[in-house]
Amino acid sequence: MNNNSDQFMKNLDSQFNNNNNMQNTNNLTMQNNIRQNINSNITNNMMNNISSDNSNFQQESNLNNNNQQLDLMNNNIQNVNNMDNSGIQTQGQHFFNEETHQVKENEEDTNDKKIKLKRYNYKVKQPNGELITSYFDAEKVVDVEAFLLSKNYEILEIKEDKLSTALGLPRMSSSKRMNSKDLNFFLTQLSTYVKSGIPLVDSMEIMSRQTKNNELRGLYRKIVFELSRGTSFSVCLEKQGKVFPKMLVNMLKTSEMTGDLTGVLDDMSKYYKQQDTNRKQIINAMTYPSVLMIFAVAILFFVMTYVVPSFTSMYAEAGASLPTITKVIIVISDFLSQYWYFVIALIALVILVLVVLYKSTTPTKYAMQWIVMHIPVVKNMVMYNQVVTFTGTFATLIKNNVFITDSMDILSKITENEIYKSIIKSAINNLSKGNGVSIAFKGQWAFPETAYEMLVTGEKTGKLGEMLQHVTEYYQEEQTSLITRLK
Repeated sequence: MNNNSDQFMKNLDSQFNNNNNMQNTNNLTMQNNIRQNINSNITNNMMNNISSDNSNFQQESNLNNNNQQLDLMNNNIQNVNNMDNSGIQTQGQHFFNEETHQVKENEEDTNDKKIKLKRYNYKVKQPNGELITSYFDAEKVVDVEAFLLSKNYEILEIKEDKLSTALGLPRMSSSKRMNSKDLNFFLTQLSTYVKSGIPLVDSMEIMSRQTKNNELRGLYRKIVFELSRGTSFSVCLEKQGKVFPKMLVNMLKTSEMTGDLTGVLDDMSKYYKQQDTNRKQIINAMTYPSVLMIFAVAILFFVMTYVVPSFTSMYAEAGASLPTITKVIIVISDFLSQYWYFVIALIALVILVLVVLYKSTTPTKYAMQWIVMHIPVVKNMVMYNQVVTFTGTFATLIKNNVFITDSMDILSKITENEIYKSIIKSAINNLSKGNGVSIAFKGQWAFPETAYEMLVTGEKTGKLGEMLQHVTEYYQEEQTSLITRLK
């Protein structure tokens, strides 16, 4: 009897498992079949149990067992009756949640591994007998050993620098972004080596030996180590934290699919060279007005604290009646003379608070950028720079066959201007609805009308990349002309 019951329960479980994978429209039919099978099996088991043993006690025990089975099966039937579309999806959702939770745990583990990067000091001997003492940032000492052995070094000593690790120096080295000038030099040099027929890993090895910057040398060695393990170049750069821009990483991923690495390296080199040129032009243009502003504030402070008080004593001796505006100036002068240190501390505190709020809160950053982009003369320079950066980056992405949706997502992440970021998010929403990109820029005060019309033309003609490049060149000339006039 027990064997029959076990077999019966296995059959029942199998039927329920199969039922969970059925479509909702077949649930009622499946439920009826299960009920019929249950009733038939219960009846057969009960008849067999009764006829197989003439003992009253045994019959009563079997009946009790069968009643318990019947109760259990009725509960299962009730669960089947309550199973609707949401019930079926619940089990799938439960499985999905478990898988998602597992993925999140894996991601957290990965992040933890990145955070737990350690610094190891090592001493090795080259094949020619020369001793080298340096450091390498890695998760484990095994990674350091693998890197050194791949260079045919004889390992003399490897020791963790616990102080540097505790201070977070390995993590700091992967959080410092490479500026446009260094990116331009890095990409140009790498492209030259690859075009000469030198393999990528050997090119990076040469660059690590040539550079005199210790941070760059350590960075290049990490990339060489990852390349020697078979990691793709884009992933190697991505593993370096915030050192390399997200745009560059995505462009390299595209080049790996198309096989045009040197072409992308050259394009990105030109792009970052232009970015560096724009930055220098803006700095040069703002230097003169900034110096004038500082001198003006210094002279005003000198007049209010030293010149005005001398006139105050003269007016007091003469007993003359002073106008209201003069009295206000004298009061301000007296306050600055007595509490100048308080005023300077207050100004410094306000600047510090604004800087912290600018970096930590989006509304403050948006408001301050909005104010700057409405200051006469300065607004055009800032706006032209934003237009050149946006259209130039967008054109570069499209030129390298990056999808428009991916391009907009990259643009929203690399731009530092919250006003443009909000416009780009609107463009992404329009794309998700099947609309064009240009609709989001229509009537936007931060995006010139001329640039908008050219953007619409590019969408209609199917030459969006070329038109964006024309917009970049046009406003690049406008920006250069404006900066020249400011000088």
